[in-house]
Amino acid sequence: MMPCDNGAPLQENAHAVNGIAPENLALAQRDLAHVWHPCTQMKDHESLPLVPIRRGYGVWLEDFAGRRYLDAISSWWVNLFGHANPRINAAVQAQLERLEHVIFAGFTHEPAIELAESLVRVAPPGLTRCFFADNGSAAVEVAVKMSFHYWRNVGRTAKRRFVTLSNSYHGETLGALAVGNVELYKAIYRPLLMDVITVPSPDCYEREPGESWAEHSRRKFEQMEQTLARHADEIAAVIVEPLVQCAGNMRMYDPVYLKLLREACDRYEVHLIADEIAVGFGRTGTLFACEQAAIRPDFLCLSKGLTGGYLPLSVVMTTEPVYAAFYDEYTKLNAFLHSHSYTGNPLACAAACATLQIFRDEDVLGRNARLARYMGERARELEALPHVAEVRQRGMIVAIEMARDARRREPYPWQERRGLHVYRCGLERGVLLRPIGNVVYFMPPYVISEEEIDLMVGVAREGIERATCD
Repeated sequence: MMPCDNGAPLQENAHAVNGIAPENLALAQRDLAHVWHPCTQMKDHESLPLVPIRRGYGVWLEDFAGRRYLDAISSWWVNLFGHANPRINAAVQAQLERLEHVIFAGFTHEPAIELAESLVRVAPPGLTRCFFADNGSAAVEVAVKMSFHYWRNVGRTAKRRFVTLSNSYHGETLGALAVGNVELYKAIYRPLLMDVITVPSPDCYEREPGESWAEHSRRKFEQMEQTLARHADEIAAVIVEPLVQCAGNMRMYDPVYLKLLREACDRYEVHLIADEIAVGFGRTGTLFACEQAAIRPDFLCLSKGLTGGYLPLSVVMTTEPVYAAFYDEYTKLNAFLHSHSYTGNPLACAAACATLQIFRDEDVLGRNARLARYMGERARELEALPHVAEVRQRGMIVAIEMARDARRREPYPWQERRGLHVYRCGLERGVLLRPIGNVVYFMPPYVISEEEIDLMVGVAREGIERATCD
């Protein structure tokens, strides 16, 4: 049975609209004539209209009819300090007057240097080298290639395989897709992908009754230990999303897993790649999620919040020993030749520098801790709903798992698209919620207020009730 709120069609077809403001209609029609949107079945827009956005401010987005939407997901997890943040605006505008872009091979500029220096100061100690790219998937590609190339340069050419966790997501370029494990994204492209070793995730949603997060995560690590022991001579690196598998239904695990993994990678001489693209810069309660296990990865991938949500930029941070393995005479052909035309873009670097300056000038993590407590308290009220199996939280990330049978954790069939009904309800009530499957989640900008959290949680409650009322 489908949810009670099937909803009357909001748009009869791509060019005929029912109940949509004319100010939005014109742009939506122009868009649908030519634009192909990401992560979207475009046929959905026959009944679910696009929302053209005119401007943003703080946690709010505003369409061309003046309707506001609370951005509960930070526009795909990128925005930290609100839309149109005055400090970041000023930094980008000032940089625009000086230098918009320059080739980053053989040339450099102050924003990139300042950003690298700032990142080295705040990252786990020992990560002293910064390789810039232009998006998260590219950062993962860089880290994977760099690890493989490192082992080649030091003469251990058999180490060319990668270990990943089930339910993991690392991006959608072919290398990043290969080391991920969300079937929705990966299955169709499998013939194009390199073979990797997949180990069960420590996902604590699957813990046994009465088992703590730490106990479950420690128990699940046994399979990683066995894999590393068996294949160490051929493994280049293990790649993980520390603490939260975001695109994998916001599943979470305990920091003890990272601690055990770091120790095992050292023991078996395997690199550790930490993909903090989504969880870095305060999302989990610490500046970097790895801090909660007191570990340092060999490669740290950062993007999304790096620029405060302003411009595409990513960075891979690594160690002096890794850097040294590539530092040689040109004729040895050991150089790392990966490149992007917009590597180290000055505008993006200026936005990132301003973002990090906000962390230095303000008690962002302290304020987030208070907001996270309030958001968690309000969200846990939803556990009383009959079709909510779990409310889980890690810092400023909260996830609510809808289930057909909450007690047995029996999921709704994906074909029913329960989350889509929550999304529709959110738009009607002025909140941007974009569930992942059956999981409704909050990952708002850090400038959200308690009153705005109340609205966000209240609309999510209404959406869940409407989506699960059969």
